[in-house]
Amino acid sequence: MVMSFFRSGGSEGGFEAITARTVSMLADARHSFDLAATTILSGADIDTVADDVRSTDQRINRAEQELRGELVVHVSVQGTDDIGAVLGYTLLIKKIERIGDQAKNMLDLAEEGVDLSRGPYTAELTSYRRALSEMMGEAADLVANGDSESAAPFREKADALVYELESKIRECMHSDLPGHDVVPRAILFRYWKRIAANLAGIVNSATEPLRVPDDVETDRDG
Repeated sequence: MVMSFFRSGGSEGGFEAITARTVSMLADARHSFDLAATTILSGADIDTVADDVRSTDQRINRAEQELRGELVVHVSVQGTDDIGAVLGYTLLIKKIERIGDQAKNMLDLAEEGVDLSRGPYTAELTSYRRALSEMMGEAADLVANGDSESAAPFREKADALVYELESKIRECMHSDLPGHDVVPRAILFRYWKRIAANLAGIVNSATEPLRVPDDVETDRDG
């Protein structure tokens, strides 16, 4: 069952192809995230990963643009019966593109000299990094399978992580430690909070029928 609620109007083939490309975009976003996190948390050589992160980000951006075009063509050919599906896909691929942006932002931090590979916070940060990477893999599986039963627990986990990262940001804001200690961590937590929020939105778009209110929000940035 591939995004079954999107499969209407006899257009399964087109949507299945788009779903496959969407899963590939998520894999690219996870790849960039893992590489960028490695430069900050493991002290990896930036020069060995920078080109890969940026070229992968460009590939994600191209895929988003191409898929948007395909979705417009789909509506023009199939009519408005699939408009809810098309809007859902449009929101979904934009959220994946934003995860790619956050990975690139992490690389920018590393290039500014941020190195959190040593110190009392490394283990905690590595645990969050691992959790987010694993959640990207879970999200890709949910997008591919359209498993609505597994989607709710995933969203709850993502929402809990968003809340936890918000708490970490507040801790940094009220810390008495010097800025060079807390600011990089606060920025990193902010990026990771956005990633967790977008993962929840991706899975929601992939597994629930889109209901379009008058004021649609496209990002849960908080």
